[in-house]
Amino acid sequence: MLETAKVNEINPYKYFKYLFEQLPNIDFLRHPEKLDDFLPWSDNIQQNCK
Repeated sequence: MLETAKVNEINPYKYFKYLFEQLPNIDFLRHPEKLDDFLPWSDNIQQNCK
């Protein structure tokens, strides 16, 4: 995961912090497609974790 963060030029600390803060609030069991927004190359992560 860390390698992917580096390749996508995001800050690993900000990325993991964002994941730990946001993922508990997502109902991904009913909507697994929402997990796509948390992949390192998603626009959402690119905007919030540079």
